[in-house]
Amino acid sequence: MTPDDTEGTVEEQHAPPPEPADGPQAEGDQPLELSHEAVIADLERVTGERDQFLDQLRRTQADFENYRKRMMKQQADLAEGAATRLVEDLLPVLDACDSAMFHGAADVEPVFAALLGTLEKAGLERFDPGGEPFDPNRHEAVMHEPAVEGDDGPVVVDVLRRGYAWKGRVLRAAMVKVRG
Repeated sequence: MTPDDTEGTVEEQHAPPPEPADGPQAEGDQPLELSHEAVIADLERVTGERDQFLDQLRRTQADFENYRKRMMKQQADLAEGAATRLVEDLLPVLDACDSAMFHGAADVEPVFAALLGTLEKAGLERFDPGGEPFDPNRHEAVMHEPAVEGDDGPVVVDVLRRGYAWKGRVLRAAMVKVRG
């Protein structure tokens, strides 16, 4: 093949075909005739599709936002449950420290105070209901003595084991002796 055999220059080979002078044409090289009604119908169809896709997008966004909120709440609940279980597991340690201090082991007091202080900052409430009216939601009566004249119902007279609440929810009721 010689250089003279090529058809035109490189620009001519890659140029788009010329547009016919008559305007857009259909497959049979006949001019397209678009009526006003056809253009409006086509525009309405495209507008309907757009509205449908926009509605789908909004629903998907709402579903995702609901999912995100649900997952955040579930994560918070799991973290709170883990913290609650940890505190419940530490209650026997607090009881052992109480018992040791009651029997004169003063060396335990600084460790006990530090542990209790940290847990109280996080939401632990320690209750010692001596002298309070008996509340079955916060007290577990394990001993009973007869009422004395003037008692207005059962009263806690002795605390055998302290009770604890975590962020307002009773973890363990106080073990008490009740009069009345």
